[in-house]
Amino acid sequence: GRCLLLCKPSALAQHLVQSLGRSAVLWGGQWPWPRWPQLQMLRQLLQLPEPEPVVARELLQLPDAGLVALDWLVGPWGSAGGGGGISSAVLLLIPNAAGKVTRGLLQLGLQALERGFIPVIFNRRGHNGCPLTTPRLQPFGDPGDLREAVTYLRCRHPTASLLAVSEGSGSGLLLAYLGESGSSSCLAAAACLSPIFRGRDWFEAGMPWLYEWPLLLHLKQGLSRYAGSLAEVVDMDRLMGSRSLRELEESLFCRTRSRPSSWEVYWERNEPLRDADEAAVPVLCLCSADDPVRGPPARSLPMELFRSSPYFFLLLTPRGGHCDFPRRGPGRCWGHEAVLEYFRAMAEFLRTDERRKGLPRPR
Repeated sequence: GRCLLLCKPSALAQHLVQSLGRSAVLWGGQWPWPRWPQLQMLRQLLQLPEPEPVVARELLQLPDAGLVALDWLVGPWGSAGGGGGISSAVLLLIPNAAGKVTRGLLQLGLQALERGFIPVIFNRRGHNGCPLTTPRLQPFGDPGDLREAVTYLRCRHPTASLLAVSEGSGSGLLLAYLGESGSSSCLAAAACLSPIFRGRDWFEAGMPWLYEWPLLLHLKQGLSRYAGSLAEVVDMDRLMGSRSLRELEESLFCRTRSRPSSWEVYWERNEPLRDADEAAVPVLCLCSADDPVRGPPARSLPMELFRSSPYFFLLLTPRGGHCDFPRRGPGRCWGHEAVLEYFRAMAEFLRTDERRKGLPRPR
C-alpha cells in the first residue's frame, strides 16, 4: 500500500520490490485505530495470554561454562525442529533485549512452522528460565553467545539454510552479529521487526512509561532469582533500585565490582551498527514511522546506511506501532507475513543467481 522500500539500487533490490509488490501482504485492511500507537501498545499489554506452544528446550554450554537456551517450537503440524535429517530452513527467533518472548514472536514462529520452517528461539543467559551458571549476563550488543548458537545450529543442520529474525531491542544483538561476522555469519538472510538501531541514544532518550516500566519489572524479577551470585560482581541494591532501563544497564555492565567501565566505553563496544559496513547478508528492517518505542524517524533511522549498503533494506510504513503492524482478520500482524514473504523472495533470488552463474550449492 503506502509502504516505502528504501535501499541501494541492485538486482536483489529490484527482485524484492517485484516480490513484495506482487504479494497481497502489504495490501491488507487497516486497523480501526491507526493513529494511536500508544493504544496499540496498551492492547498488546492487556491481551489475554494464549496457550503457549510446546517447545523442546536444549541448553547449550558456552566456552566459559555459561548456558543459553534454544527452544525448538513444536506444533500440531509435526515434531520438534531439533530432530535430525531435516533439510528445511532453520529460522532463529531472537526476543527483545529483556528476554521477553512476546505473543507476536510466538505467532511468527508458529506461522513459520506451518510453512515448513524449523523455528527455534534463542534465549540469553538468565532469560526466560535459562539457568545463570556464571555471574555474567550478555551486554546489549555483544554477539559472542549468539555466535556460539549459530555455530551449533549450523552443525546440527548442515544442509539447511539458516535465517534469523529479531524483535524490537533484540535487533541490537542481531545487527551487531552481522557486522562482526561479515561474510562468515553462516546466515542466508535476516530480518528485524521494529529494530533499535542506535542503542545509546535509545537508552538516554527513554521510552514511554507504558513500555519501560513493564520491561523494567520483568528484568528485575528475573535478576532477583540470581541475587546471590550476581552480588559478587554488581551492587544489587543499586540494581534493584533502578528507575529506568538506562540505570539498570549501567548497574549491570558499567558499575561492576571487578571491571568498572564508563557509559561511553560501554557503547563503543556495544552499538549495534558499529561494524555495519562489514555486513554481507541481506537484512530487511521493517519499521513504522509512528513507533513510540524507537522514537522519531529523523533521529532514530540510519537513512544513509540504507542508501549506501547493498545489504540493508528498510521497509517503512506510516503506521504500525512497535512490533505490531495490525490488520483485521486472522493473522493480525501483517509484518509477520511480510518477513516470511521476504525470506521466500531471498531464497528464490539465490536459486536463480546460482543457476545463472552455474555454481554448485554449498554443502
